Amino acid sequence: MGIELAVRPYQREFLTPLHTAHGLWRWREGLLVRLRNSLGRVGYGEVAPIPWFGRETVKDALAFCQAQGGEWRAETVPSTLPATQFGLECALAHLEIENSLVGMEPAIPSDGFANADLCGLLPAGNSALETARAQLAQGYRTLKWKMGVHPIADEIRWLWQLVKDCPRHTQLRLDANGGLNIGQAEQWLRACDDINASSAGAAIEYLEQPLPPVQVESMTALGRRYQTAIALDESVATLAQLEDCWNRGWRGVMVVKPAIAGSPQRLQTFCQTHHPRLVFSSAFETGIGRRAAIALARRCSPTPAPALGFGTLGYFADDWDTLTAADLWDRL
Repeated sequence: MGIELAVRPYQREFLTPLHTAHGLWRWREGLLVRLRNSLGRVGYGEVAPIPWFGRETVKDALAFCQAQGGEWRAETVPSTLPATQFGLECALAHLEIENSLVGMEPAIPSDGFANADLCGLLPAGNSALETARAQLAQGYRTLKWKMGVHPIADEIRWLWQLVKDCPRHTQLRLDANGGLNIGQAEQWLRACDDINASSAGAAIEYLEQPLPPVQVESMTALGRRYQTAIALDESVATLAQLEDCWNRGWRGVMVVKPAIAGSPQRLQTFCQTHHPRLVFSSAFETGIGRRAAIALARRCSPTPAPALGFGTLGYFADDWDTLTAADLWDRL
């Protein structure tokens, strides 16, 4: 046998369910993969698809990995399984590093970022006001708010209060998860333009994915009519979608979750070739996927880089984020 492939499914519960335009998200499910060579060296990766960001499911990923028969055959992972591409390529890269180094992984790995370099995540609803105060006290300067969940009038009123509560250097990202229609998106963009034209406090950095993924042309048109930037997220969930939007002329912000985007090497090549305006973000991975995603973001981000969307620690009812890859693997 060449390189052994082992897979372990996981399920972890959010400390508080996340409210999104797709409904309540209570559990994060995925797979951890381990490659081991004949010398006993190992490399870990994570496969963590998000169903509403594409068609790939954990079941699909598990079926592909199990079809390998316990051995990694270095064959191409289908483009229909982008999260699987990410997980297995990261595991292979980790194995190659481990094969060339002597030493052990640190007991508690560090991402090496201060909160000022990260974007904190606010819950939907008016509870965002209290959470924002706590996150600002922890050093965050960029905050992302999940909106499009409650009535627009209420959310815009809460947004104005949030803006007034934040220092002027604070940047706010509003994430609709593709849950608005054209009329609602225009209402939000008018409110964002009014906020940015005022001296109330925080500024709106961008409105993220206001319309469903297929409506890129409509979001492009909205971007011409309003001053507030629009960012794509669900529309560019995979590298193939990102390349398609780029080829169709989108030059605005694109939010990329490396863990579900596809091949890390292809994404890095795309960034080096085109220098797109990317904001890298978490897919609520475990520490295994998180460290691999952040390493890719470091290689691909411009300098200075926009705040990374990885302010997601502490959202689960477990201690997994304090564990090494080997300890987490043994825990499952």
